[in-house]
Amino acid sequence: MTRLGVHSIYRATEGEGVFVGTPQIFVRFQGCTIGCINCDSKETWEFTDKTSSIEDVIAEVEEIAGQYPNRVKRVSITGGDPLHPQHAGGVEELAGKLKQLGYFINIEAAGTRVVDSLFDVVDFVSFDFKTPSTGVVTNLKLLEKTMTQYGKKAQIKSVITDKKDFEFTYDIYQNMLKKNDYKLDAPWVLTPCYEPHEEFPKDRFIDIITMNEDFGSPFRVIGQQHKWIHGPSKRNV
Repeated sequence: MTRLGVHSIYRATEGEGVFVGTPQIFVRFQGCTIGCINCDSKETWEFTDKTSSIEDVIAEVEEIAGQYPNRVKRVSITGGDPLHPQHAGGVEELAGKLKQLGYFINIEAAGTRVVDSLFDVVDFVSFDFKTPSTGVVTNLKLLEKTMTQYGKKAQIKSVITDKKDFEFTYDIYQNMLKKNDYKLDAPWVLTPCYEPHEEFPKDRFIDIITMNEDFGSPFRVIGQQHKWIHGPSKRNV
């Protein structure tokens, strides 16, 4: 019987990326070894011995979906790191079974792994490109693979803290365009960073919008709606 290390399951409106404002059910996995400096969910880093059967996870998703007159038929699998080898097999099985039940499946990928068998199954891939402020380096071969092989059902997402982050991201993006003869399908989203316990970073948000416009608007700047509404520390929203 497949066991899953799940942190929480809850319904919320997507707070970031191209699907911002869309109601969905989140299945958040427990356990991550990536270590982003500005991670806003460090409580999901430590792996746990407490696991749930895949049947129980699906039952909870179904229960939450059934609480509303029009069933929520979208599931976002996130973390932690759902693509960590300890999770990936179970996540693939979970995604496949939820697809059979008619759910649209989004996978939140940290940018450190591409799992073809899983990416082929899900409906959408949100792939992180790590900026210098995260302290993590993205493998550019994985970025290019995602943009070219899965770009029609993917977004690239970068957390931007300052001009250094923006210019670093812009340079990589331009190099990708040149290398692939300007044929990249995935939209690239910039997410203005919230520092720990920081309220809405209005000035940073304006600066990033301005930089994007000054560089020809190659990106979509989309803030974290859930943090505007609920504050930076509230969970499961």
